[in-house]
Parts: sequence; C-alpha cells; structure tokens
Amino acid sequence: MNSRFTLLIRLLLGLVLIVFGSNKLLHFIPLPPPTGSAADFMNSLNATGYIFPVLGLLEIFIGALLLLRKWVAFALILLAPISINILLFHMFIDIPGLGLALVVVLLNSILIYKHWPQYNPLFA
Repeated sequence: MNSRFTLLIRLLLGLVLIVFGSNKLLHFIPLPPPTGSAADFMNSLNATGYIFPVLGLLEIFIGALLLLRKWVAFALILLAPISINILLFHMFIDIPGLGLALVVVLLNSILIYKHWPQYNPLFA
C-alpha cells in the first residue's frame, strides 16, 4: 500500500478533489456553462442552495484525508458514490467532461483495490 505508485495516485486524487471542491465554493476556475439537459440538471441542483456547497466541502474533506494519509480507506468509500455519479453524469448528460470523470473513477478504483484488505471485515 505504500508504493510510490500508490502514493502518486493518492496525492493526485487528493489534489484533484481539493481543487475542484474548492472551485465549487470559490469559483476560481472558469468553466464553460453547461447546455441543454446538463444545464437543466445543474440549474436544478443549484436551485436547492445546498448541494454544491455540501459537495464541495465533502470533496475538500476527502481530498485532505487523502493528502494527509488519514483514514484513507474511509475517504475512498466516501468518494465512491460521488465518483460514480460524476461518471454517470458525464456519460449520459455531458459527454465532453467524460475524460476527467474516468480519471477520478479509475484513481479511486485503483486505491480501493490497493486498500482492499482493510475492507475484508465488511464482508466477513
């Protein structure tokens, strides 16, 4: 679990989460506005007033846990439904962002695989 490969993946995923989570709160990366169904969906989520701030804080929290190497297995499980939803959103509604979504799911999957012995008690 402590190989350089795992370290690199954990740090990369942690940085991606902190940057994009912070962007949900501070809006410092200009993103192209979504169009069509993606715009309708994003506007609906934004209208709730809480989804994006909570998601941003959760991504920052998970990213910090990964960077600090604290509760990594817990952070990866928290990230799993988020990364799956990111992937599904880009697969079905907003194809241009599919590349980054695949990267997040792949990195999360690799790290879950590397930490699998910590999940064994869940299935015993």
